[in-house]
This record gives sequence, C-alpha cells and structure tokens, in this order.
Amino acid sequence: MQATMSKADARRLKKLKLKAARRDQYKRFTRSKGGNFFYTLFLILFGLFSILPMYYCIITSFKPLDELLVFPPRFYVISPTFASYLTLPSLLDNLAVPLSRYAFNSIFISVVTTFLHVLVGSAAAYVLSKTNIPGKKIIFTIIQMSLLYNAYTLEIPRYLIYSSLGMIDTYWAYILPAIPSSMGVFLMKQFMDTNVPDALIEAAKIDGAGSFRTFWQIAMPNVKPAWLTLTLFSFRDLWAIQPGGTIFSEELKTLPFAASTIAQSGIARQGCAMAVTVIMMIPPILVYLVTQRSVTQTMSSSGIK
Repeated sequence: MQATMSKADARRLKKLKLKAARRDQYKRFTRSKGGNFFYTLFLILFGLFSILPMYYCIITSFKPLDELLVFPPRFYVISPTFASYLTLPSLLDNLAVPLSRYAFNSIFISVVTTFLHVLVGSAAAYVLSKTNIPGKKIIFTIIQMSLLYNAYTLEIPRYLIYSSLGMIDTYWAYILPAIPSSMGVFLMKQFMDTNVPDALIEAAKIDGAGSFRTFWQIAMPNVKPAWLTLTLFSFRDLWAIQPGGTIFSEELKTLPFAASTIAQSGIARQGCAMAVTVIMMIPPILVYLVTQRSVTQTMSSSGIK
C-alpha cells in the first residue's frame, strides 16, 4: 500500500513540477499587461488607418455640394444627403450605352474568368504537386521567376499577341490573359503539398479513379480554403478591371469605366463618383464575407505572409 501511495505521490509531484515549469515558461515568454495594451492599441490604430480610404469614400458619397467644396476636405459630414445616389440614374442615362450593359460586362467577365482562373490554376498545381511529369521542378521555378515581372512591362508584347490572334475589341482580351496566374499556381501548389497526402492519391488510383476524378473529387475538396482564397483575389481584381488599349467598343467596356467617366466630370460630381464606388464595393465585400475564414488558413499553409 505504501509503495502504491508513494508512486501516486511521485506522479502527483511530477505533474506539479511540470505545471510550475510551464507557468514559468509562460511568464518568461509573454508580454506584460502594459505590453499587451500597447500592442492591442497599435493593431487598432493600424486597422483604423487601413480602412480610412473606405470610410472617406462612404462619407463623401453622403456630402452635399457645399461640403464637397470645402478645403481641406473633412472626414465627417454635417448634413448627410442621398442626393448623390438619387442623381446617379439621370447621369448614367447620358452614357453611350445603358448602365445595364456595363454591369453585365463586369459580372460576366468577373464570374466566368474567376471560375476558369481557379480551375486552371488548381489543375496546374495538381500536376506539379502530385504527378511525376519530367521537368516539373524547372517548370515550377520558371513560374516562381515570373512573379518578379511587372505586368506593365509586358503591355507591348501582349498587344502584339492579341492583335495576331484577333482578340482586339473582344471579350477574349479580358478573359484569356487573366486565366493563367503564377500567383494562383504557386498558392495552390504550396497548399496541395501540405494538405493532400500522397497516400490518398495512391489509394484513389488503386480504387480505379482516373486523374481527372482524383483531382476533382479528392484533391479539390481537400484544398477548399486555397481555392476560396484564390476566388477572392481573382474576383477582386477582375471586378475592378478597366479596358486598356485592347478594347475600343463602348459595348464591351466595364462598370469601373462608367465610374471613372463620372469621376472625370469635375469636383461637383465627386459625390456621385463616390456613390458609384460605394456600390461597386458591395460585390467584393460579399465575396470576402463568404471566403474570409479560408484566407488565414491558406496563407499559413502556403507560407505566404
């Protein structure tokens, strides 16, 4: 009985020592209450500063004309009004094509291209991560190197390619260049490397699943956070896309072009321009609300900070 009790006491004493060691480690490596206060305060101030442009855009859309002309600009509104929003229909009726056409172009391009962008990026990442094709390391290195190039340096070669393919002044000038993405392939591959076990792929092959079925029914569900994050980034960029030097037809231009047209009408129309901008914020914000839980997990798993 004494031997049993002594062993129990020894185990109890060991647990107490372990708890004390953990408590000392916690005290040693954590901040003080003052440090936690200033750290939290810094994060709050930085967060408020980051949303300042959005806040200024929203309050400006509710300013009457006399407050729009005040200099320096104020970050508050004294007499809020919906005049800017109510004036939009009459302004947009004067555009070369109906507003519905601009909206359709933006929605069509954003939805279709985002789907193709995610599908192609995920498929390329699957091939580079879970197959044994020759030279895949070299291909992935080239993809990583392409991240260093600025898109503006490629404008002239792109125009020559679009012209030779007959893509000028067509939807393809929006869609095709946005489908391949070095960033998308890199993000998806990093996530597949850590979240899709090779044993799972081998088990699917043993069960008779083909490459496409393995990719669609096994790999894609396991990397859902990654492709939701890629969907957010892709939709955000495509929703804000404007026609460059490849689109000249008014019927193919997008909603951001209509917003910029209003913004160029002078300071008296800044309220209307901000109102259009606020309306255009809504779809990306909705997409973000759907995908926000996946962003942090994807960034931590992919090694992107």
